[in-house]
Amino acid sequence: MEERERKIYKVTLVGSAGNVALMAFKFVAAVLGHSAAMMADAVHSLSDFVTDIIVILFVRVSSKPQDESHDYGHGKYETLASFFVGLGLLAAAVGIIVSGAAKFAVWLRGEQLPAPGRLALWAALISILVKELIYRYTVREGRRLDSQAVVANAWHHRSDALSSIGAAIGIGGAILLGDRWTVLDPLASIVVGAMLVKVSVELLRGSMNELTECSLPAETVGEIEGIIKSCPDVCEPHNLRTRKIGNRIAIEAHIRMDGSTTLNEAHDRATDIERLLKERFGQQTHVTLHMEPTKQ
Repeated sequence: MEERERKIYKVTLVGSAGNVALMAFKFVAAVLGHSAAMMADAVHSLSDFVTDIIVILFVRVSSKPQDESHDYGHGKYETLASFFVGLGLLAAAVGIIVSGAAKFAVWLRGEQLPAPGRLALWAALISILVKELIYRYTVREGRRLDSQAVVANAWHHRSDALSSIGAAIGIGGAILLGDRWTVLDPLASIVVGAMLVKVSVELLRGSMNELTECSLPAETVGEIEGIIKSCPDVCEPHNLRTRKIGNRIAIEAHIRMDGSTTLNEAHDRATDIERLLKERFGQQTHVTLHMEPTKQ
C-alpha cells in the first residue's frame, strides 16, 4: 500500500470511528428525547459513515498506477468518490427537510408536538465539539495529501457540526420556551437540511467539473504559460489544454522554437519544461508537449 493511500485510510478511519460513536448516541438521544432535529442529525451522521466507506473503497482503486486500460491512471475514481459523497449528502439533506416539513404541517393543524428532552440537547452539544475537531483534522490532512475525496469528506464532517448547531438551537429553544415552542425542533431540522443542500451542491459542482474534463482555473493556466515562457529559446505557447485527474493534473501544449534547432536541443528544452512543471504541480503531472518551428 502506498504511503499516501495509507494516510488517507488513517484519516478516514479516524472520522469513521467518531461517526459510529456519535451516530449511536444521537439515535438513542433522538428516541429517548423525542427530538425530530436530533433524529435528522443522527441520519446525517449515518450518511457520514456511509461516505467514509465510499472514500475508503474508491481511494484504494484511484491509487492504482496506469495500466493498459487506463493510460492516465485511475485518479478519476477519487473524483467519483467525491461525487458520491456529495450525492449522499444531498439525499440526506432532502430527507431531513421533508421530515421536518411534515412535522411542521402537523403543528400547523393544531396538534401538539412532543417536547424534546435534555438528552437530545446534550447529544447536539457534544456532536458540535467532536465533529468540528474531526473536520479540522480531516481537512488539514486532505489538503496536505492533495485528496479531493478527503477534503470533500471533511466538509461532510463540518456540515454535521453545523447541523448539530441548528439542532441545539431548536432543541434548546423548545426546552426553555415551553410547549408552545416545540415547533422550533422541526423548524431547526429544516434549516439544517437547507444548509446541507448548499454544501452538497458545491461538492457536486466541483466533482462534475472534473468528471466532464473542465479546464483548470484561469490563474493556474496563466501560471503554466509563465513557466513555459520562462525557458529560453521557447515562444508562443498555444493550444494549451489542462484538466484534473484525481489529485494529479494533465497539461498539453504546443510550443514554438527556431526551425534550425536540432532534435536533441528541442528534446532537451521539452525535458526542461516538463521538469519545471512537475516541480510546481507534482511529479505525477502528465505533460505532453508538441514542438513547432517559429513562423517565418
